Parts: sequence; C-alpha cells; structure tokens
Amino acid sequence: MMIFRWFESLIDPFRPAPDTMPPRSVAAFYWHFIRQAWPVFVVLTVVGFFVAIVEVVMFDYLGKVVDLVNTTPAQALFARHGSELLWMAAVMLIARPICLGLHDLLLNQAVHPSMTNLVRWQTHRYMLKQSLSFFQNDFAGRVANRIMQTGPSLRESTTQAFDAIWYVIVYSASAVYLFAQADAWLMVPLLVWIVLFIGLMRYFVPRVKERSWRASDARSKLMGRIVDGYSNITTLKLFAHSRREEQYVAEAMVEQTQRSRDMTRMTTSMGVSISVLNGLLIVGTCALSLWLWHRGAITVGAIALATGLVIRIHNMSGWIMWTVNGIFEDIGTVQDGIETISRPLTVTDRVDAQPLQVEHGSVRFENVHFHYGQDSGLIADLDLEVTPGEKIGLVGPSGAGKSTLMNILLRLYDLESGRILVDGQDIAGVTQESLRSQIGVVTQDTSLLHRSIRDNLLYGRPEASDAEMFEAVRKARADEFIPRLVDGEGRVGYDALVGERGVKLSGGQRQRIAIARVLLKNAPILILDEATSALDSEAEAAIQESLETLMAGKTVIAIAHRLSTIARMDRLVVMDRGHIIETGTHEQLIARDGLYARLWKRQTGGFVAVDV
Repeated sequence: MMIFRWFESLIDPFRPAPDTMPPRSVAAFYWHFIRQAWPVFVVLTVVGFFVAIVEVVMFDYLGKVVDLVNTTPAQALFARHGSELLWMAAVMLIARPICLGLHDLLLNQAVHPSMTNLVRWQTHRYMLKQSLSFFQNDFAGRVANRIMQTGPSLRESTTQAFDAIWYVIVYSASAVYLFAQADAWLMVPLLVWIVLFIGLMRYFVPRVKERSWRASDARSKLMGRIVDGYSNITTLKLFAHSRREEQYVAEAMVEQTQRSRDMTRMTTSMGVSISVLNGLLIVGTCALSLWLWHRGAITVGAIALATGLVIRIHNMSGWIMWTVNGIFEDIGTVQDGIETISRPLTVTDRVDAQPLQVEHGSVRFENVHFHYGQDSGLIADLDLEVTPGEKIGLVGPSGAGKSTLMNILLRLYDLESGRILVDGQDIAGVTQESLRSQIGVVTQDTSLLHRSIRDNLLYGRPEASDAEMFEAVRKARADEFIPRLVDGEGRVGYDALVGERGVKLSGGQRQRIAIARVLLKNAPILILDEATSALDSEAEAAIQESLETLMAGKTVIAIAHRLSTIARMDRLVVMDRGHIIETGTHEQLIARDGLYARLWKRQTGGFVAVDV
C-alpha cells in the first residue's frame, strides 16, 4: 500500500492552476497540462523504452535457444550454456516483471486518475471564471460533457502515444538489426513493410482525426440537447410536446450517428489495409526464410526468430493501428473540448485589483452605457446616485433596463463606457468576489443548489453558526415548513435535499429560503429583484416584517412590477428604454401624472386598458 500511495502522490490533481486561458492550438494545449507533470512522463517514456527492448529480447532468446538445442548434444547443453540460459531466465523472471510493474505503477497509479482530474479540475476552475453570457450561450450539459471528456482523452492519447512510438521504433529497429545478423536479405520484406505502413498511416491518420473531431462535436451537441430536456422536464410535461422533443433529440442523434459512421468507415478501411499489408509481411518473410534455410544461408533458429518476430510485428501493427485510431479519436475529443474551454474571459479582474471596502454603502452610476455588445444602447448616458442607507425602487415596463442595471452593478457584465462607484471606488478596479460579497441579492427566478437545505442556507455565510442560521430562517418565515421536509432517501428538515434548482420546493418556499440566505449574508448593499413575486398576498404580508428587518441600515435597490411592494421606498426611479424619466416619492409621482401614475392606475384599476 505504501508503494501505491507513493506513486499516487507523484501528480497532485489539485495543484494551483495558471489563471491564463489554456492555449487554443492542440499541441500547446497538451503541453500546457503535460508540463505540470513532466518528470513522471519522462520516467514513463524511459521505462516504456526498456519494456519494448525486453519484449524484443524474448524473440532473440527464442532463436538462440532453438540454435543451442540444434547444435549442442543434450548431455552437454547445461554444462556448456548453463550461465547463458540462467541469464535469459533472469531477464524473463526479474528484469521483465520489474519493467512491466514499474510501467503499470506509473501508468495506473501516477497518471491515470491524477492526470485526468488535474485537467478536469483546472478546466473546471477556469470555466467558473467565465461570464454569465458564456453560460447563457451554450448548453450546460455540453459544457460539462466537454470538461469531463477532455481529461481522460488527453491522458489516454498521451500515454498511448508514448507506448506506441517506442514499440514501433524499438521493434522495427531491433527486427532490422536481428534480421541483418542472420542474413541481410531478411531485411527486405520488413523494410518494404515499414515504408508501406508509414504511407498508410500518413494517409489514414489525418482523416481519422478529422472525422473523430466531428464525431466528438456531434456527441457533445447530442448530450447538450438531452440534458437540456431533462433540466426542463416540467416544461416538457406541461406543454405536452414529447414528440417535438423526441424529434429535437433525434436530429442531433442522426447527425451523431452519421458522423460516427464516417469515422468507423475510415477505421475499417485502415484495418483492412493494414491486414493485407501484414499478410504480405508474414508470407514474404516466412517464404524468404525457408528459401535461405534451404540454401544453407541461415539456421533453424533464424527461421524461428524471423517467424516469431514478424508474427509479433503483425500483432503489434494491429495494436498500433487501433492505438493510433484511439489516439486520434481522443485528440478529436480534446480538440472539441478546446472549442469550449479555451475561450478568453470577458469579465476579468485587473492585475492591481483590490478588495472592495464598504463603510457607508453609497452607489453611483456615472454616464453609464451598456448594450450587451449590440450596436445600439439598451442603457445609454445613465446617471443615478443612491446615498448610503437610501432605499430606492426601480419601476418601469418590461425591457426598460431595470434588471440590466442590477447586472452591471454586480459586474456580471462590463460596461461599454462610464463607471459605477461604490463608496467612491470604481467597481471595475476591485475584485469581483469582494464586490459581490458586499451585495445581497434576492432574485425573481430563485434557483437552489441540489444540496441540503442547510448547505443552501450557509451559502450566504459558510461560517455562520446554527443559531444564526435558525434566526435567519425564523425571520424569513421558513421555519414553518423546513422541519416537515423529507427527501426521497429519508433525510428530513435541514438535511433534506431540495432537488435540481430546488424543484422539490414550491416557488414560495424557494423564495423564503433565498431570503433567509441573504439575511444570513447580511451585506451592506441589498438588491431585491422581484423578491416577493413567487409569494401569494398572505405569504408576502407574513414576511414583510422580515424584509423591513433585512433592509434596516442597508442601501437598498428594489425592482418590482407589483408597485404596492415598493411604494413606501424613500425614492422611486422610473425607467423606460434604458433611460431614467422620473424620480420622486410615490405621492410625488402620482401627482405628476406621468408613466408611474399610469402604471399605478393600471394595477389598482384591475388591469383596465390604459395607454402607457
């Protein structure tokens, strides 16, 4: 066990990763990870060389034993050649097991699990730094599939390439040398075979690689569509479109099947070609050996050596063929992974970024322009100041830019121009984590992690005590239902799992957990984005006191379409098409009879059609 543990410790799968983007080219991408464990790969390469040498020596010994038996009287065999036979036995019984054992320890204990997870860990950490728009523009299932596939594919293609190269070089060079010792003519079939084998590889390998990449891309697309359906299974059921969903997945499966067939057609053609070539090698070498023996040019041992070695080369070439096929299939998978992994980060911390220090909680938007990278602005030339401890409500029709304003305050996106200051500090110059740690957010679309209630609550403040957690739960009125929760495996209360995105809870229950989580976080700046939208009137009234407690002493920016929930704010800011068009208290805006007043009349008038 100590030997196993020592080899397993040679590569640390959780070693600190460079913060730079992994390279875009395939060769540089491989080297980016291999160089982090280069001593292990160097030793593995050297050991692989000796393993190949020992394998070739076995056939040399076979020929020598045959010749010794033919040329030495039985009674004198051990007396004359005992030491030589003992040396052969030592190589087979000691050297060969040591070389193979060391090779397997390096491969199975040092490289396989650790190198795989090193790639997965570092690429996963890099993915977590990607912006929100990155994940909004791709299937979560496809991203996860590429992260999971890239690690083992990179490991397999690297280790197999090292083994394959040594076997080809050592077997070919040793065979040529041993054949030359017996008779120079024996080299001819092997040399012809080597030239033709290289030619076949040069023809087939690039084509296999191209088709493997296309097959891997199609597989990731299929995985993305399947996971997308599973993640939105409620929508699938509610709209009764099972046939449409089947067709959506079937289209990707047809593409994946066709691309896999394109790849397997090429591998089958390569296999047949190699088989014909190997047949020519065996027949040609055996026929030539028998002819040379018939003429007295070589011994029976040379025939045994030549025949055994070409049969071994035949088997090796088949292994090489499938190994090369596997290598380039894995390279195609890695290449597919690069398409997702090696993308630049769009929201990054500056090199000199400092942690945000919040003492008062003022927020100021100065000449802000933002339009999600489009040609025209969603938010243009916007100025807004929120004084410390002030509570403002953002009001406006859908698409006015309210949630976008909150997204850029949280720096989920970078501004096109302008700046946002928190206590006088430009948020573009502070670390993202420190910024978001100072802002508590309750969103309209509350999703929970597929973990326990306790884990979800402590996400707000992991170091919080149980007493603090229970107090936050009580203030959010979530203590009414948490003790009664039971999951499918019998876990109850705070230990019950909530399901993916919290699907085992009602909308109101999820919202109360989210409010309790933000209560526990206790950040000086608070954003409420439709915080009570999932609650009925009775539940909303029940936690209104909790929200008042949550907002006490904090700078608050609240978004709500239900205007009654924010009418008591210190100030209301009315937005339309990315601009601020009105500000004031509820009474002032009603008296002004502008957009806010019309929205208020529409809501309090029972949705009577009013021209807005």
